[in-house]
Amino acid sequence: MALMTRRELNRATLARQLLLARSDLPIVQAVEHLAGLQAQTPHSWYAGLAARLADVRPEQISALLEGRELVRIALMRGTIHLVSARDCLWMRPLIQPVMDRTLFSNHTHGKPIEGLDTDEVVAVARPLLEEAPRTSNDLGALLAEHGESAGWGDRPPASLAYIARNMMALVQVPPRGLWGRSGPIAHTTAESWLGEPLAADASLDDLVLRYLAAFGPATVKDVQTWAGLTRLGEVVDRLRPRLVTFTGEDGRELFDLPDAPRPGADVPAPPRLLYDFDNLLLSHADRTRVITEEHRAQDYTTRRPVPGWVLVDGFTGGEWAIESDRDSAVLTIRTFAPPADGLHEEGERLLAFTHAGIAHREVRVERL
Repeated sequence: MALMTRRELNRATLARQLLLARSDLPIVQAVEHLAGLQAQTPHSWYAGLAARLADVRPEQISALLEGRELVRIALMRGTIHLVSARDCLWMRPLIQPVMDRTLFSNHTHGKPIEGLDTDEVVAVARPLLEEAPRTSNDLGALLAEHGESAGWGDRPPASLAYIARNMMALVQVPPRGLWGRSGPIAHTTAESWLGEPLAADASLDDLVLRYLAAFGPATVKDVQTWAGLTRLGEVVDRLRPRLVTFTGEDGRELFDLPDAPRPGADVPAPPRLLYDFDNLLLSHADRTRVITEEHRAQDYTTRRPVPGWVLVDGFTGGEWAIESDRDSAVLTIRTFAPPADGLHEEGERLLAFTHAGIAHREVRVERL
C-alpha cells in the first residue's frame, strides 16, 4: 500500500471539507457534501459555512432552516448536527444505537428511569410532540402528569423528557438557531416536521461512504469516532472492494474512495477561521492531520467559552474571538507563530458575514 504522509492527509481532508478553496455549491448541497455540520450552539456554526462557501449570507442559511430544507437534530455522537432534510430521514435511524447506549448510561437520567417501560413513555410523548413543538420542561411536565395514572408519576420530569429525546428523532424547531434570532429549545418529531417517515432501509454502507467523501482518507476508528458507532470494521471490510487503501505514517491502514480528491502535500492552504465546534477538528480518532502540538498545549478542553480556531497552512495555528456591541465589532486573531499573510483579509471577510450591518468593523491580528 502507498504511504500517505500527515501533510498529504491534511490536504486531502481540507479538500473534502471545502477549505482549500471556497465552493460555489448551493447551501443544501454543500451541507450534504460535508455530511452535516456539528451545530449544538445556536449560531456559531454559521461561520463554518462562511469559511467554505464563496457567496453566502447568514440570512440565506436561516431561511433554509425556516423552510425545513435544513434541520438541527441529535445525530453523530448524540450531538446536535445541521443536516439536510433528506439526510436527516436516513441518517437518524442509523445513529439510534448511539442514542440507546447513552439513554441509561447518562449520569443524570440513567438511574431515575431504570425499570421503566420506555416504549410506553414514547407512545405517550409522540402525539404530544406532534401536536405542537414542546420544550423539555413542558414535555416532562405533561409526561409526569400522565404518569400519575400510568404508574411512573414519581419519575423526574426531565428524565421522562430525556427518554423521548433519545428514543425518537426530534428536531429543534425555529426560531432556535435562526440568524439574529433565537428561542427556547423546542422539539417535534422529524416525521411531523418534514412530512415524511424515517427511512426503513437506511444503510451503514452509505453512511461510511459519505464519511469518507467528507473526511477521508480514514481508519475504521476514525469513522467510528465521527459517528459514535461501534463495529464498523465489518462494514468497511464489506466495502473494501470499492475502496482504495493507503498506509499512514503510523502504519495504520487508511481507506478512501477511488475518485476522491487527494491533492499533493505542496498544494497551498489559505488561512481559514473555523468555528468553535468545527467538524474538521472533531471527526477523527487521530486528529494530528489538523491539530498541532501548540494547539494541544493550550488545553482548550477546559476553556469556556471555547474560541474559534485559526488554520494556518492547513493546521491549527491560533484562535479567534469577536467582541461586539450595537455600534462596533472587533475580531481578534491570536496566533501561535508570527501572523501569516492573508489572516487580516480572512478576518475582514468573516466580520462582513457576521456583522454586515455594523459600520465600524475592526480586525486585530496578534501573537499569542
